[in-house]
Amino acid sequence: MGRKIYILMSVLAVTIFSMQKFEILLPKIINNYANDLLCLPLVLAAIAFAIRRLKKDPNFKFPLVFVLIMAAYYSVYFEYYLPKNNPRYTADYMDVIVYFCGSLAFYFYEKSSNYYKKYRED
Repeated sequence: MGRKIYILMSVLAVTIFSMQKFEILLPKIINNYANDLLCLPLVLAAIAFAIRRLKKDPNFKFPLVFVLIMAAYYSVYFEYYLPKNNPRYTADYMDVIVYFCGSLAFYFYEKSSNYYKKYRED
């Protein structure tokens, strides 16, 4: 994921989180789903960055199955397990959809950016 996009998404997520903590009224769609949408692209990009550095492989990318497993893991953990074990969390099936949308957006962005990078180098 591009560094500028990652920074922009991080700033957006922190801004939304801060506004929620200061109880600033946000539109419901942003308040309830924006950070869930940004979560997996940020996590996957950070993990991919670390793997690229450790393996010294700038072209490393996750297979689709790994991206889907991560989305499933986050969905089960945050929307099934935590709501049953911590009253602070609530289950919301829309969050599951948003986790998968974010992870798929990350996957297809990475796939397309690697495709274009490959042809720019020729």
